[in-house]
Amino acid sequence: MALFDSLKRQAERKLKQAAQDALKKGVNKAVTNIKSKEEKLVIGEMPQTLEQFKALPQADMDTPFKTAALTVVALCFYPEDRQLCFDMLAYLKGPAGLSGIDKQFINDRFMDKDYIPRSYFEGATPENDYKPSMPYTVEVSDNPYSYQNDGYATLYIKSGGADSARQVQLRKAKDGKWYLWEQFLLSDIRKPESADPWA
Repeated sequence: MALFDSLKRQAERKLKQAAQDALKKGVNKAVTNIKSKEEKLVIGEMPQTLEQFKALPQADMDTPFKTAALTVVALCFYPEDRQLCFDMLAYLKGPAGLSGIDKQFINDRFMDKDYIPRSYFEGATPENDYKPSMPYTVEVSDNPYSYQNDGYATLYIKSGGADSARQVQLRKAKDGKWYLWEQFLLSDIRKPESADPWA
């Protein structure tokens, strides 16, 4: 009788484990099959002042997608007007502000690579020296793991000069706005053909 009870308990444990494994596998498969959300944000005309930047429709920053797209716009100004770029980024950073370390990081990354931010606009490729299509459009996407940490979002923007999309991390504040937390948009990409001696 004891042997029968022992075998019964073992069988129940195995059945329970098999059910849990099947459930976990089903959940993982469901998460993997969730389609990523993609938003195309049209900037239209590039702002020329901080006030114009703040007046853009995306500047209400009520979604992380809008803030991610505006990060691209802000970085595009660095080669021509470094201070305006920093002012725009400070606005996007909100309560966190733009630190001296942030500025130095951007300074270091921009060495002779002013084309990197432009590469995130649709139509900008190495073949056309990263000249964007008009109107200026940024495609931002998420995935099933974008919102793992409460109050944070990790979104992705595709560069015309890279094989994989680059990350932008946003954080939601008490005012309901999504602010720029970290950006990884200035990593190296393929050189424009005009600057590539081998192309």
